[in-house]
Amino acid sequence: MDLVTTTLGDDGVLLVALNRPDRRNAIDDAMAGALRDAFERAATDGAVRAVILTGEGKAFSAGGDLSRFERDWDPREFRHDSHRLTQLITSVERLEKPTVAAINGVATGAGTQLALVCDVRLMAPDARFVYREGRLGIIPSHGGITRLVKLIGLARAKDVILGGEEVRATEALRLGMVTAVEDDVVAAARSRLEGMLERSPQAYAAAKRLLWLAASVDLESGMAAEGLAQSALIGTPEHKEAVWRRSSS
Repeated sequence: MDLVTTTLGDDGVLLVALNRPDRRNAIDDAMAGALRDAFERAATDGAVRAVILTGEGKAFSAGGDLSRFERDWDPREFRHDSHRLTQLITSVERLEKPTVAAINGVATGAGTQLALVCDVRLMAPDARFVYREGRLGIIPSHGGITRLVKLIGLARAKDVILGGEEVRATEALRLGMVTAVEDDVVAAARSRLEGMLERSPQAYAAAKRLLWLAASVDLESGMAAEGLAQSALIGTPEHKEAVWRRSSS
């Protein structure tokens, strides 16, 4: 059985599904490798215009397989091992194509991080984010604290990380963790992508990288990066064609 299934539609949307439902789509080394391959394909295959990430069965992802915590780690070895999963999650965030997380069920640990790095996050009404790291004597990692603060702000991130253990769909929407709550998250993701794919691919990629950059730099640095990106975009065929269409209409 493939641990990650991929289906490319005629519209160029690649559906990537975590496929380990008997373990709530927990991410072991083999699944992490399959996910890397899937997102490498998404980045390099010109036929792929966008990605929907979801889970098979009742869970989105239970995060990293807990079996990795059952051995005695040298801290240096653990950091090296953990960094590989961090790189995987970061590769999703940096993919210069539209990404939508169709959160069909429970997400926790690294599964939550995979969802939060997508451009748009749609959550099923009975889905939830679970923060139980404290019960295991650890903390959210792979950007789980830093990225959450950037996404929803420090005060709200404190409520999530230091407060209750679960964030249900309606609360996740209120906090800004998800974009919308939908009954059929995959169908809603496809509908959402129709509008996103109307944008110039180059302009979308630039805007996505600049938004990511803006969360970490000062205003002057951000504006300098915007200027460089804009000066490159005005020379693209997409921009010239769009201007010609508007002037001809």
